[in-house]
Amino acid sequence: MIFIPLIIAAVAVFWLLSGGPASESPQAPVSVAVKPATPDRGAKPVAPVEQPSMLVGKVNEAAPPRRLPKSLSGTSVPAGWAKVDSSGALIPTAELRQMFEYYLSALGEESLQQLVARIESTLSILEEPARSQALETLGAYLDYKLAVSDLESAFGDSTRLSPIEMQQRMEEIQALRRSWLDSETADVFFAQEEAVDRFQIEKLRIAGNDTLSKQQKQEALARAEAALPEPLRAARKETRRFADYEQARREMADNPEALQAWREQAFGTDTAKRLAELEREQQAWDQRWQAYSQDRKKLMMSGLAGPELEAAIGHLRGQHFSETEQVRAKALDSIR
Repeated sequence: MIFIPLIIAAVAVFWLLSGGPASESPQAPVSVAVKPATPDRGAKPVAPVEQPSMLVGKVNEAAPPRRLPKSLSGTSVPAGWAKVDSSGALIPTAELRQMFEYYLSALGEESLQQLVARIESTLSILEEPARSQALETLGAYLDYKLAVSDLESAFGDSTRLSPIEMQQRMEEIQALRRSWLDSETADVFFAQEEAVDRFQIEKLRIAGNDTLSKQQKQEALARAEAALPEPLRAARKETRRFADYEQARREMADNPEALQAWREQAFGTDTAKRLAELEREQQAWDQRWQAYSQDRKKLMMSGLAGPELEAAIGHLRGQHFSETEQVRAKALDSIR
């Protein structure tokens, strides 16, 4: 079962790398018009009073509920963001942005002011000057989020843009980041997204170059991929392996010995064994789920209702599934 997170992680990164340039999410819901022009890199924009940065420092005006928003329930605040240098100054990290986004992802369940208060509470573990620097970074990041949403709206659907238009969009977004945030912070906050954006644009250029043969396009794509950060290159490689595996599963569905040999060649003996075990568990679950569904359907048509029906279905789950599987089965029942 340990490969389920690996497969999910690989698919998630494949989606990131196979779609269009990354967009910003979530966006601060404050209606302020910001013109989508390339900013002056030498001067930070002046924030009008409506900007979300004005919410920073007003914790007492928007005390959040004691309980986390439902979408964050059972989760943990990303770690590794509270880094300072020998003088006590804040060291900007990708983890700091992840912490901001962790709370901002609950926008809609709570107001922006409440979520800002939660972030400020988390930042309170820092000593000065790092604390003030982190609050300043938070305010600048919130204002950037608002500004970039207006810029992206001006460009429209990014999937319909030409490579030249995508390049322009990317350059304007990068300039906007470095006008609201200092260069060091922008570099660490957005390094992965900007690398992915560059890769996507180059991939589009390669695909649209009719002067290149198929072999030349593959070589050009390999060179573009080599420019990605190592973790993304590794993720793409892992994703391709599992994509190939899914194809092999379909083609060798009637030949388990050949499929196992393919697994061992592609993943090694130990991993191949775990994958085979995972498939057997999934097949066993599918069989039990099908039998349970048939029995449940009979119960639903038996005339039972209310607590009696619920108790009968609960008993039925206990007959077909383990205690852990019953939780999964109940969740699946709730959505059908």
